[in-house]
Amino acid sequence: MSTRPPGPRGEPVFGNGRRYSRDPFSFMTACADAYGDVIRLDLGPRETYMLTNPRDVERVLVSEWATFGKPNLDDAIDDLLGEGLLMSGGDRWQRQRELANPAFHARRIAGLDDAIVGHTEDALAGWSDGDRIDVQLELARLTVRVIVTAMFGTDITDERVRSVQEHLEPLGQRFEPNAMRRLIPDWAPTRENREFEHAVATLEDVIDDLVARRRGTEETAADPAGDAVDSPMPMDLLSILLRARERGDQTDGDLRDELMTMLLAGHDTTALALTYSFYLLSQHPEAKARFRREVDALDGAPTADDVADLTFTDRVLSESMRLYPPVYTLFRESKVDTRIAGYRIPEGSLLMLPQWVVHRSDRWYDDPREFDPGRWAPERARERPRFAYFPFGAGPRHCIGKQFSLLEAKLILATVGREFDFEYEGPDLDLRGSLTMHPDHPVPLRLSAR
Repeated sequence: MSTRPPGPRGEPVFGNGRRYSRDPFSFMTACADAYGDVIRLDLGPRETYMLTNPRDVERVLVSEWATFGKPNLDDAIDDLLGEGLLMSGGDRWQRQRELANPAFHARRIAGLDDAIVGHTEDALAGWSDGDRIDVQLELARLTVRVIVTAMFGTDITDERVRSVQEHLEPLGQRFEPNAMRRLIPDWAPTRENREFEHAVATLEDVIDDLVARRRGTEETAADPAGDAVDSPMPMDLLSILLRARERGDQTDGDLRDELMTMLLAGHDTTALALTYSFYLLSQHPEAKARFRREVDALDGAPTADDVADLTFTDRVLSESMRLYPPVYTLFRESKVDTRIAGYRIPEGSLLMLPQWVVHRSDRWYDDPREFDPGRWAPERARERPRFAYFPFGAGPRHCIGKQFSLLEAKLILATVGREFDFEYEGPDLDLRGSLTMHPDHPVPLRLSAR
């Protein structure tokens, strides 16, 4: 057997880059169908290997995770997120993860339910019977407010929320697959580069404002999660970082990187998971009716204690993130020469772990393109390999905000579902890839008050 994995033939200069850029989702699917578990791709200056078997996903993310580090894919990502938790590695990542852990303690997260529901009810107060809303935009504004309260321990003005949303578009465009971009240096004064730099500077201004609101209260202000896990001091992430800064354990640059990561990653993926959930429910009346019966059975506004009873809502969310994973592929870098499925993977190679492909494979799922929340019933879920589903990553570097995001999403789904019915009134869903997977158009829902 050849030690070189199979893969699609590329073209001079661009390799497979232009095909991937035109439609990363169909390209990844076609490659998986044609070449199997390990696929060699030419997407840039380094060899890239796409892995589509849950066995190999588990190895890279869990059992041998230290052998496969986070790669530096793009200098622009460094400019945006720096060495925050999402991008850092080694001892720095371990130190920052341990510092942040108390903000994500299970009891603290549960204590944020009132804040999440309160922000949702405030948003719903601006919705009326018969309104037609862009649900993606509305949910993104809501989740910005939630993440600022939960992890910054303060509030954010309407003007600042609008500023965040207005500047996400140039950020997203900068990270969309583009085969031509490898030929243009980041310092070149192109319109795209200028807009990106302006967006980063604007978001840094937003963060500076939030830090200024919190500075001086990091030891005395009330924690939005209530008892803050029995701590006498607030344990929101910003307060933790500010106290570490006073001890000399963090720099201003550390604060900036962690807070930028939290502001962006902490709201975008949850808003997308919710967007796809509302879209799919609106396309499947029987599932929507069952969801409505479940949330209507709650005794008042939903709480963290109610979430365990929202079993169908949980399955809807899981199935939505299976079909439309907000993070549609992960990347790792091989730190040593190794072999995967018998193929040689050279040191320094990129490994691509595509949730989009694995989640939709008929090797692991019956009727994989069908929306079927019932596939998450325990007896059916046990039939699949564990890592046939990994929307939050896996292993030591799994998303630190996973439990918070799941609680937030279920509470928002339930709160909205109790107040409004909704129907999708847009085109067939079209997608575009960036750091996360976004609809390539507004997602209009027609609301009906219940």
